Amino acid sequence: MADEEHIRHCMLYEFQLGRKASEAAKTICSALGQDAVSARKCQRWFEKFCKGNFSLDDKSGRGRVSNFDQEALQALLVQNPQITQQELATTLNCSQKTISNQLRALGKVQKFGKWVPHELTDNNRNQRVTICSSLLSRQNRMPFLEQIVTGDEKWELYVNLKRWPQWLDKNEAPQPTPKPDLHAKKVMLCVWWNFKGILHYELLPSNQTITSAVYSAQLERLAQALREKEPALINRKGVILHHDNARPHTARIAAEKLRQLEWEVLPQPAYSPDIAPSDYHLFRSLQNFLLGKKFNNEECLKNALTEFFASKSQEFYNRGIKMLPECWAQVVENNSNYIVD
Repeated sequence: MADEEHIRHCMLYEFQLGRKASEAAKTICSALGQDAVSARKCQRWFEKFCKGNFSLDDKSGRGRVSNFDQEALQALLVQNPQITQQELATTLNCSQKTISNQLRALGKVQKFGKWVPHELTDNNRNQRVTICSSLLSRQNRMPFLEQIVTGDEKWELYVNLKRWPQWLDKNEAPQPTPKPDLHAKKVMLCVWWNFKGILHYELLPSNQTITSAVYSAQLERLAQALREKEPALINRKGVILHHDNARPHTARIAAEKLRQLEWEVLPQPAYSPDIAPSDYHLFRSLQNFLLGKKFNNEECLKNALTEFFASKSQEFYNRGIKMLPECWAQVVENNSNYIVD
């Protein structure tokens, strides 16, 4: 016959796994013998555990149990999921160990939330749902994804540091990795693409950023690239330009250029990189490609970018554009919340 204290430890372990008392009794009996513990006895100990009494003392099975208010604990967790154990203990007038045991019994664990681009206001949220719903309806009525030309800007570093793991003896200290320079040499990449591939890209002069005048001139160069690569889009189907709401994109000079080109601009909610193909698809893959690489000059960096863009199949670019309806649907279904991978 198994030791009684050992059986009680087994019952507590089964309880912490979230099993029912009857299931726990069967598991313990299959491991320790048919008569190791009855389902009734196991149920009695489980009732005690549920009330916050995790003592395994022999007398505690039938003795007085804790009056811990588990509903109050759950209400506090719903009200503030970031509350600390010490704050819970103070509020509920009990020890931190009791709180720890109760949280474990409820199956609660602490997890960090992922960073999101912005704290959305009610107006931001309404705009995200309204625009995404509208675009979904339009796509369902008359598909237009193959008319989209999407573009964005991204700073590219000459030195892209990466921390590599090191094979060392157990007590050997790893070689340190220096942090990236806060003022590292960089250049701005401006790129436009569609479901077939890259249409046009350029690097701005070193440490120069985008302005409305610069952007307007870039749109003219993009138009020339489209005349060469996508004449049907220019002449018959019509270009639908997708870009974000950065000021250079929406300034008067840029707006006038777009009117001259007779291009439609696809609505894009503010603070929404999660539904921008360059952000959620192209730039993410590019960042992985550049990680750990160092470039001595702009020509070397440009060659690497050309290599990356050419290495990607048409299916890669097609997938990035064709994911848009799925992204729009997720925003609507998730009540405007960011799409978090």
